[in-house]
Amino acid sequence: MINIYEVNETNQMIEQENLDVRTITMGISLLGCADQDLGRLCDSIYDRITTQARDLVSVGEQIEKDYGVPIVNKRISVTPISLIAGSCARSIEDYVRIAKTLDRAAEAVGVNYIGGFSAIVSKGMTEADELLMRSLPYALPATNCMCSSVNVGSTKTGINMDAVRLMGEIIVETARNTKDGDFPHCAKLVVFCNAPDDNPFMAGAFHGVSEPDAVINVGVSGPGVVKTALESCRGESFEVLCETVKKTAFKITRVGQLVAKEASERLGVPFGIIDLSLAPTPAIGDSVADILELMGLESTGAPGTTAALALLNDQVKKGGIMASSYVGGLSGAFIPVSEDQGMIDAVQRGSLSLEKLEAMTCVCSVGLDMIAIPGDTPASTISGIIADEAAIGMINQKTTAVRLIPAVGKKVGDRVEFGGLFGYAPVMPVNSFSCEGFINRKGRIPAPIHSFKN
Repeated sequence: MINIYEVNETNQMIEQENLDVRTITMGISLLGCADQDLGRLCDSIYDRITTQARDLVSVGEQIEKDYGVPIVNKRISVTPISLIAGSCARSIEDYVRIAKTLDRAAEAVGVNYIGGFSAIVSKGMTEADELLMRSLPYALPATNCMCSSVNVGSTKTGINMDAVRLMGEIIVETARNTKDGDFPHCAKLVVFCNAPDDNPFMAGAFHGVSEPDAVINVGVSGPGVVKTALESCRGESFEVLCETVKKTAFKITRVGQLVAKEASERLGVPFGIIDLSLAPTPAIGDSVADILELMGLESTGAPGTTAALALLNDQVKKGGIMASSYVGGLSGAFIPVSEDQGMIDAVQRGSLSLEKLEAMTCVCSVGLDMIAIPGDTPASTISGIIADEAAIGMINQKTTAVRLIPAVGKKVGDRVEFGGLFGYAPVMPVNSFSCEGFINRKGRIPAPIHSFKN
C-alpha cells in the first residue's frame, strides 16, 4: 500500500525537485514493411507508424492529468532502417526519402522525436548500411524530429574501424550542412558501441530485432531528487551515501513503473523496460555535476570524480532493479555537457576537460554526449575519439557512445546555443596531435579475449 507520506513525498519530488518521466517511447517493428518498391515501402512505413502510435500522445497526456506526473516527451523508435530498406533503396536520395517519411509520420501522430534511422555495423557494412550512413549529412538537415544512430562495435565482434573512419567524415559533413542559426543536426546523431535494443532515449533509440511487434519503454529522470536527498547526508559515511542514493532511485523508479504499466494497458502494447537514467536538464538543480559536488568534490573534474560517478551509477542501478523487474536501456547517470548546467560551469572554470570526461565514461551510463568542439576539428580526430570510446565499451562490456557537435566557425571558449532540453555548450578544446595514420588503417579491431564465453 502507498501511504499519504509517500504521496506527499512524490508530489514534492515533482513540484520542487524536477522529477519527471522523461519519455514514453513506443518501439515499433517495421520488418513487415520491407518491399522491393520504394514508394510502397514508404507508404507501408507511414501507415504502420501512424496506425500503431495514433493514440500515444493523447494517452500520455491523459496519464499526466490523472497522476500529476510530468511526461516531458512522447517518442517512437523503429527497426533500424538499413535492415528494411536494402531491397529497394539504391541511392542517398532514396534514403533521404525514407527519412522524410519517418519525419512526416512522427509529425502526424504528434510525437517529439522518432529514432531508428540507424545501422548496426559492428563487424561489417552492407551496401544498405553504408548508403544510410552516407545519407546522414542530407537526411538530418531535411528532417525535424528524426534521430539517427550507428553502432560501430561490440564486445562480441570488436570495432569496425572502416565504419569509425566513415562516421568521423560524416559528422564533419553534417556539421557543414547545418546553416547558420539552425539547430545543429549532429545533435540528432550518435555513434555507439554495444548499443542496447531497448533504449528509450534519443538520439540513440531504435527498436531492436529481438523486440516484439510493438513495446512501451519508459525513461525516468531525477537528478534533482537525488541532489536533494544527498543534502541531508553531508559528511556521512560511504555506507549512508550509498543507501541514500539507492533508496531515492527506488522511489523514482516506482513512478516510472506506474506510468509504464498505465501506458501499456491503455495502449494495448506490451510493457518493455524502465530506463532509470539520471538525465539532466539545463534547469537549476537538475544536474548530475551538482550531485558529484555534493559528495565532496570542489568541482566536477577534480580528482575523485570518476570514483564518485561510479558510486552514483551503481547505486542508481541497484535501487532501480529493486523497484522494477524490467530495468533496461541505458540505466545509470548521463554526463552530457550542454544539458547539465553544473557540467557547463565545470568546463568554464577549467576543472573538466574532454580527457576527464572520457575517463568518466568508463563508469557512467553512456559516453561523450552533447559536446561542442571547434568547427575545424579534423574528421580523423573525431574518428579517433569515437574509436577511444568504442574501445572503452568493448573492453568493459558496457554501452558507450559519442555525440559530438563540431561548431562551424567557432573556436574554443565560444558558446553554442541549442535551446530547450539541449541547453547550450561551451566549445571545448580537442587534442591537436594527429591520429590520421592509425584511423586510415583498413579493417577492424578484433574482439577482446574475454568475449569468448560460449
